[in-house]
Amino acid sequence: MTRPSQPVALVTGTAQGIGRAIADQLEADGLVVLRTDRDEMDVTDAQSVRAFVAGAPPIDVLVNSAGGVLGQVHRPLEDVTDEQWQAIIDVNLTGTFHCVRAVVRGMKQRGWGRIVTISSGAGRSVSLTGIQAYASAKAAQINFTRQMAHELGLYGITVNAIAPGFVLSNPTTVAQWESYGPQGQQKLVEGIALRRLGEASDIANGVAFFVSERASWITGQTLSIDGGSALF
Repeated sequence: MTRPSQPVALVTGTAQGIGRAIADQLEADGLVVLRTDRDEMDVTDAQSVRAFVAGAPPIDVLVNSAGGVLGQVHRPLEDVTDEQWQAIIDVNLTGTFHCVRAVVRGMKQRGWGRIVTISSGAGRSVSLTGIQAYASAKAAQINFTRQMAHELGLYGITVNAIAPGFVLSNPTTVAQWESYGPQGQQKLVEGIALRRLGEASDIANGVAFFVSERASWITGQTLSIDGGSALF
């Protein structure tokens, strides 16, 4: 099947920042966008996800943007509680699994689909804030992307991921940036080839590409959008 004339996209985590920018960009590109955050659909709750998808129009595009560090900060591993570890795994990795599982049956039946997951540079390297569960969950999202690309390509579904660098997009990242102080901020920027922080729109542009027909033969890939941070 070819791309629908007006695909329906489900974007999670749209209350602010990167998720909101992605939803805005896809709408500008002519897609019908279903915006969700925790109040509309809790990605950590399988039943909440199933109920939302069951009541929505057929989903052609899924963007897994919900996630984050949930306000956690670095602690030595021996001080990390089970609850702290699991909370981050649930919202980042398990939430992605719940959403993909909920939409994929319909995509298979229609023979077309696009799935894009927002991972992180932490999933390809380390967490700048030292949050072990976050780095682990983001790395797992990348491998889940590869596995799903392998399984779903037969049905005309592409599955890709984006690994953003440092983007000032929400109160958590602003607080992180401010915590570095002038010297730490300068060091971070000097570690970026393009010498600037990312913007939410930079990530949205990558999603728009993966969703477009220009990317119809690209699957299983993780695109680092980080201004060249991964070069260092």
